[in-house]
Amino acid sequence: MTENSPKNRDDLFRFLDGLGISHSTKDHAPVFTVAESVSLRDEIPGGHTKNLFVKDKKDNFFLLTVEENATVDLKTVHTLIGAASKVSFGKPEKLLEYLGVIPGSVTAFGAINDTGRNVTFILDAELMEHDIVNCHPLSNDATTSIASSDLLRFMEATGHTPLVLKVTA
Repeated sequence: MTENSPKNRDDLFRFLDGLGISHSTKDHAPVFTVAESVSLRDEIPGGHTKNLFVKDKKDNFFLLTVEENATVDLKTVHTLIGAASKVSFGKPEKLLEYLGVIPGSVTAFGAINDTGRNVTFILDAELMEHDIVNCHPLSNDATTSIASSDLLRFMEATGHTPLVLKVTA
């Protein structure tokens, strides 16, 4: 692995273990949308996530991690997250460059790859009320469960201070 290669799930798990963060992972068929992942709900308790990788007109990037069924108003969310303008979806090339993932695998765990701190991470307050939060471990063929408080610890250990805000309707 070169210095610029994105970290993978094994790297993520070693990082979590190094922090003493308990986590469990369930492998499954790749899922690309929230609708495709609904069948896993009975097997994996906790809050399940939906992630929106967005940018403003000044190329400030944000990852909004919300509960899977929540609604985010993209016309007004910029007023809540500190964006310079209304937001639009970020390009897949920037997603790969900054978070080391491709569309369909977007996850808050991508913070481990954002060594340049190019992305502001927003965790929805309602999602963070769950004891357990479920995220892809940098690929969409598994789901990793982690305590919501440990997700905050993980983010801080990557050099990010996530904003916990109510960004959903």
